[in-house]
Amino acid sequence: MRNIKLIIEYDGKGFNGWQKQPDKLNIQGEIEKAISEITGEEVELIGSGRTDAGVHSLGQTANFKTESKIPIEKFAFAINSKLKKSIVIKSAEEVDERFHSRYSVKSKTYRYIINNSEQGTAIYRGLEVHVPMKLDVTLMKKAAKYFEGEHDFKAFKASGTSSKSSVRTIYKLDVRRDDDRIIIEATGSGFLYNMVRIIVGTLVYVGLGKIKPEEISSIIESGKRENAGKTFPAHGLYLLKVEY
Repeated sequence: MRNIKLIIEYDGKGFNGWQKQPDKLNIQGEIEKAISEITGEEVELIGSGRTDAGVHSLGQTANFKTESKIPIEKFAFAINSKLKKSIVIKSAEEVDERFHSRYSVKSKTYRYIINNSEQGTAIYRGLEVHVPMKLDVTLMKKAAKYFEGEHDFKAFKASGTSSKSSVRTIYKLDVRRDDDRIIIEATGSGFLYNMVRIIVGTLVYVGLGKIKPEEISSIIESGKRENAGKTFPAHGLYLLKVEY
């Protein structure tokens, strides 16, 4: 039995997220169907974690077990030939049988893209979120530092989160301006449901002067969702990479 690790890029628009669900278009199910077509086997594709409806990926990781004799260098090409153009297998690698895409994760990095120009964009409107009011990136950078480290992020999770504990570690939270765009990147041990999108919404409030950077600590300590910013839209968010 071979264990195959995939790196996957996808445009989340039009999909009901990563997780397989009956009667709803999802990324896991589409890739499983493609693998089954080329191997003749029913396979279970294990992802590093779920991404919500509309969220994109530049580096989702998944693995599956197979008896197929397809050469490893042909796997990505073969699967891609059966997939929609909005999903691309970037690479396929044969790994140790103990490798598990979810349980072996050491860290994940997410990227959020804000278009901070006055008029926004027609071309990239489904790949970034438009905030026309000028944001103060210096204040946002200061606020970002308060999120780093191990905290109980109860104030930054959506209702319906299944995780028993809301304690997570953010190793790095970076905010930078690139011309009209503001890029926010978060690397952590793991993230709660909607956590990154709520952190982004809170940083935007800081950038607008609605929250002071030094207030972030007390918002985290309060554990109250209503004290944090709003949940920003899914289509500005990317799973950038998963480290093992």
